[in-house]
Amino acid sequence: MSYQALIEEAEQLIASNARWTGVTSEAIARMRLQNRFKTGLDIAKYTAAIMRKDMAAYDQDPSRYTQSLGCWHGFIGQQKIISIKKHFGTTDRRYLYLSGWMVAALRSEFGPLPDQSMHEKTSVPALIDELYTFLRQADARELGDLFRQIDKARAAGDTVRERQLRASVDNFQTHVVPIIADIDAGFGNAEATYLLAKKMIEAGACALQIENQVSDEKQCGHQDGKVTVPHEDFVAKIRALRYAFLELGVDDGIIVARTDSLGAGLTKQIAFSAREGDIGDQYNSYLDCEEVEPGQSLNGDVLITRGDKILKPKRLRSNLFQFRQGTGADRCVLDCINALQNGADLLWIETEKPHIEQIAGMVDRVREVIPNAKLVYNNSPSFNWTLNFRQQVFDAWQGQGRDVSSYDRARLMSVDYDDTELAKEADERIRTFQHDASGRAGIFHHLITLPTYHTAALSTDNLAKEYFGERGMLGYVAGVQRQEIRQGIACVKHQNMAGSDLGDDHKEYFAGEAALKAAGEHNTMNQFAA
Repeated sequence: MSYQALIEEAEQLIASNARWTGVTSEAIARMRLQNRFKTGLDIAKYTAAIMRKDMAAYDQDPSRYTQSLGCWHGFIGQQKIISIKKHFGTTDRRYLYLSGWMVAALRSEFGPLPDQSMHEKTSVPALIDELYTFLRQADARELGDLFRQIDKARAAGDTVRERQLRASVDNFQTHVVPIIADIDAGFGNAEATYLLAKKMIEAGACALQIENQVSDEKQCGHQDGKVTVPHEDFVAKIRALRYAFLELGVDDGIIVARTDSLGAGLTKQIAFSAREGDIGDQYNSYLDCEEVEPGQSLNGDVLITRGDKILKPKRLRSNLFQFRQGTGADRCVLDCINALQNGADLLWIETEKPHIEQIAGMVDRVREVIPNAKLVYNNSPSFNWTLNFRQQVFDAWQGQGRDVSSYDRARLMSVDYDDTELAKEADERIRTFQHDASGRAGIFHHLITLPTYHTAALSTDNLAKEYFGERGMLGYVAGVQRQEIRQGIACVKHQNMAGSDLGDDHKEYFAGEAALKAAGEHNTMNQFAA
């Protein structure tokens, strides 16, 4: 509904309630526009539709991939979207990612924790709600500025400017974007997964990412010791997510099925198999086994059959069973196909390095069965991108017969190589990685899980070094505030960013000329007006 239509609707409402003194139709219209989304479910339905549209667009043109950055606080998410609107004029195909790793490391009441699902599960939906609270506040803040400009143009009699500003209000693009939220391995059994999923969806999540690790043995995808579950167990959790979406009326909800099988060499269970060749039998076929010899002691052992052979899966002291080495890619392909055939919408293959052909090799096999299979890919800070890509270029050149004798492959991270031809080609491959991988390897969505964990540490280190060193206050002014002013960072007016001007608007609505407003001539934020 347009700005004018909302005003007219409010006028009719006020006319039918004569005792609502001092309530104006334009103020009502403005407050309604500033609070477009009333509940998290409103947000989940709205953003799910966006993701579905983007997925369809990607199927038609792989260059239309999507991106996101991970967040661990509402303010961080808000600033990302404000920056995107500022630099690109639109939030199209840009999302936010909620990383379980960052929740564990930064938001647990137990203090910093590893990525092992030991943090409070309620902290995940709480962060989703917080992110959308800040994004909605960004809407209110930006619209409030437009409304104040409308008042200024009207007071000056500038009808042309007023019409332009009204058009900006009618065409306003919200800061509310899809959030892909990490539910880890479900924090328990399928029922626990379903209950947590409902909380996350009610908070606004339209896309949930779940991994095929054992919940109580969960590890970070880029660390060792990962243990996967049989496919039937994982499918039960995928169904639990779908039921949660459907129960809450988010029929377009997106499930991202993640496989950690590439780096997971262990399983806690032997899969149930009703007949040879079924999904349980296929899972078990990758187990590292030894043939049972006649008279061999089998006390407490589990046995399986392969054809006419009786085999004993190798069991570790941890009571876990191990897979044969070199089967990770095959298991990933099987995981992906089974997940998509049982209700997942997108895939996530956790890899140990950012290598397009490695990813594409698995995706090609999946697409032989499911042609429109699409990935979410973790452009992880756990990878040494510089070293990996320099080594990839080194290996490619060596394979082409080029002279690489001036390079030491083990030392390619060294600053000594920064200005070399090899380093420049590696950087170009990094620059185009997302575009190239989206076309070649079926990656619909690229994300960086932990960007602000690292940027906060880096910027804090630089500030501490300068402020507590010889530069003193100049360390802050030159390195932070002056850059905020010159780069047009809205946060330089931190009072405005925290909602001071919004509060002034409300004071004026509620108290009229008696309102005691903060944004007067003695507000030091006026120093940043230029």
